[in-house]
Amino acid sequence: MTAMRSESSSSDPPGVPLLPPSEPMSSDEVLDAWPVLSTSDRAEAFRLLPRDGAGDFFLGLRAADQLDLLLGMPAAEQRTWMRLLAPDDAADLVQAAKHEDRDRLLALLDDPTRREVTALMAHAEDRAGGLMDPRYARLRADMTVDEAVRYLREQLRERRHTLLYAYVLDAEQRLLGVVPFWQLFIEPGSARIRDIMKTDVVSVSEEMHEEQVAQKFGQHHLKALPIVDAEGRMKGVVTVDDVVDVVREAATEDIQKIGGVEALDGPYLEISLPRMLKKRVGWLSALFVGEMLTATAMGYFEREIARAVVLALFVPLIISSGGNSGSQASTLVIRAMALGEVRIRDWWRVMRREILAGLGLGAVLSVIGFARIMVWATVFHAYGDHATAVAITVGLSLVGVVMWGSLSGSMLPFLLRRIGFDPASACAPFVATLVDVSGLIIYFSVAAVILRGRLL
Repeated sequence: MTAMRSESSSSDPPGVPLLPPSEPMSSDEVLDAWPVLSTSDRAEAFRLLPRDGAGDFFLGLRAADQLDLLLGMPAAEQRTWMRLLAPDDAADLVQAAKHEDRDRLLALLDDPTRREVTALMAHAEDRAGGLMDPRYARLRADMTVDEAVRYLREQLRERRHTLLYAYVLDAEQRLLGVVPFWQLFIEPGSARIRDIMKTDVVSVSEEMHEEQVAQKFGQHHLKALPIVDAEGRMKGVVTVDDVVDVVREAATEDIQKIGGVEALDGPYLEISLPRMLKKRVGWLSALFVGEMLTATAMGYFEREIARAVVLALFVPLIISSGGNSGSQASTLVIRAMALGEVRIRDWWRVMRREILAGLGLGAVLSVIGFARIMVWATVFHAYGDHATAVAITVGLSLVGVVMWGSLSGSMLPFLLRRIGFDPASACAPFVATLVDVSGLIIYFSVAAVILRGRLL
């Protein structure tokens, strides 16, 4: 991952600085202005922060933003800020840098931390091993509670730990149990750790995908999870803070894909215009080519449209209703898949639900559409002598198109997942094209039956 640099907002008048030269700023003020500040303005704003708030502000930034700040600092300051980071955060920062800068950044760390960061960088960024913090509180099973508290106090003096839980390991570093940190203060001091520890420990493999790790947190409502290797030896911990970032990034990526856009991989305002166009033009072109099939379908029914021009008035109504219902269904199913609520084997249950839902939704829209046409026909004498037949045609077509849109929108994610595609990235274009073309066929087929001998 390469570092991303922000550009100054184009709305700022030329020659006017975004930041006052020496006026102190609060962390909230800098955070609000951060997306529109250039790299140099960000560095200036950071220098204006009070010393006691600058550390927390730096730790709360994305790795790419931390890197930009660090590279803009004098060499003497870089070591201080680099060593403020936990090993997993330092690994993220180094991976965000260009390859020629990585060795220099690693050299800023002390030897033990450098070894930890190098080990973390050997894992893929989207795996549990790439998220974990190798620093955690560890205990032996034969310790007493008083010994454990004294030992943990010494560990805290030496270096920072995430003290949510203390993990009990054997001589070969295999995970035996876990003790919540608070429990050490309520148990008798003479009690043995083996007698109070929980042995049914929820752990994850270092090769587990980060989104599966996030699901584990949701299932078990823990604040940290131990990471173990294939032999059960503990390698580190992943905290809920790390998973919050994973969930946010995954949700953002899915939402962007559902909208027919490739994942931006960065904040909206920091993506260059050429890169933004490249991310959006692919699916937009696919949608445009797909919608050409709509024109082909309308050409096939050209004679019917010529004989009953009134039918053309309701084409946008019909195809948009089907597309909207399809988008609703696909969005619900894709999100349910992402949360693990729905699996491929559940396709039949989803199909039954969406057929019934589509019929119900179509019936509601059908009543609204029928009533609208009849009111306009009565008040404004619109749609000619066969307004009632036209209203029935539109009403029945809406039931069929909405039901078909719900069914196809809900089944496409299963089909795409089955053949190995990401449902979020492909459903929007496929649903739009499929429902538009098939909606026209349903509409004109119903019209051919109901209006034959009247308008057709």
